[in-house]
Amino acid sequence: MGTYRSRVDDKGRVVFPAPFKGAVPQGSDMRFVVKKSIYSDCLDMYAYEEWEQESERIRESLDFFNPDHEIFWREYMRDCVVVEPDPKLGRISIPGYLLNAIGVQKEVAFLGMNFKIEIWAGEKCEAARVSRENYVAIAKSLSKK
Repeated sequence: MGTYRSRVDDKGRVVFPAPFKGAVPQGSDMRFVVKKSIYSDCLDMYAYEEWEQESERIRESLDFFNPDHEIFWREYMRDCVVVEPDPKLGRISIPGYLLNAIGVQKEVAFLGMNFKIEIWAGEKCEAARVSRENYVAIAKSLSKK
């Protein structure tokens, strides 16, 4: 949980926030999958095990004899990358095309979202917030279910 900011170096590397790194049990898989979010102007970052579960759940819901399902799956899997913090400095390398896709200039913001981490361009992170009124309206609409 939480929001952490990190500068992007000239090679597209960012320091993975220590609180997130510390939340991974010692000796666990430190690989993560990063991909462009479908609905938001950010990147989604999943622990590798969480990614396997999520992608399997989605894959099982698709019928690959349906062309739309095949197209969706192709686009969903396109440009997914596996990253792993380097053991010394905790940096991760995110390909430039993914950073460009979300408009990163100098800084990223990592937002802990329980089952995933969102990576936002630092300049866009606050602008993506919804108003209090919209947040309350969404909460009310969800409570009706």
